[in-house]
Amino acid sequence: MNGPGPIPWPPAPIRTDRLVLREAQARDRAAFIELFASPEVGSHIGGPRPRDELERAVPEVPGRRPGVFVVELGAAMIGMITLDRRDAGRPGHVRAEAGEAELGYMLLPQAWGRGYAAEACAAVLDWYADASPGDPVLLCTRTANARALRLAVKLGFTEVERFEEYGAEQWLGVRRRTTRADAGA
Repeated sequence: MNGPGPIPWPPAPIRTDRLVLREAQARDRAAFIELFASPEVGSHIGGPRPRDELERAVPEVPGRRPGVFVVELGAAMIGMITLDRRDAGRPGHVRAEAGEAELGYMLLPQAWGRGYAAEACAAVLDWYADASPGDPVLLCTRTANARALRLAVKLGFTEVERFEEYGAEQWLGVRRRTTRADAGA
């Protein structure tokens, strides 16, 4: 299941101190290809995809679907944040009926280490807390990805469980905020 659920889409662009989070546009295609072809990014998501395959397969406007936010710095895409419903057939849930919102993110390697992922994820989580109060959000990452684990904790996720998936141990965290006002923002 794609998208964050029964929330009007696309939302107005979300602006932070340094970034804009917005719906994908045709001008983002090259950055999407670079993101999925990157060996550094691929090392965290099961491997990069061949660039020639991506050139053929990526649509004119990639990522244009509910739940995908382009992360823009200046006038350039530096990554993406996703908010999707976690498939009931996958391990790791906090509700019996499953289908919780799940946060994901990928940034181009040149954007790593500058706090952009934390800034962008926090903004999307705040937007979602206001749009769907009380709905828990999950985040799943490989336990070997120490940077992702630190970011998860910084964003307010607490560990629920660990399990094996995609040939690696996974960490599943949940964030249970209702609205920005409840969080003191």
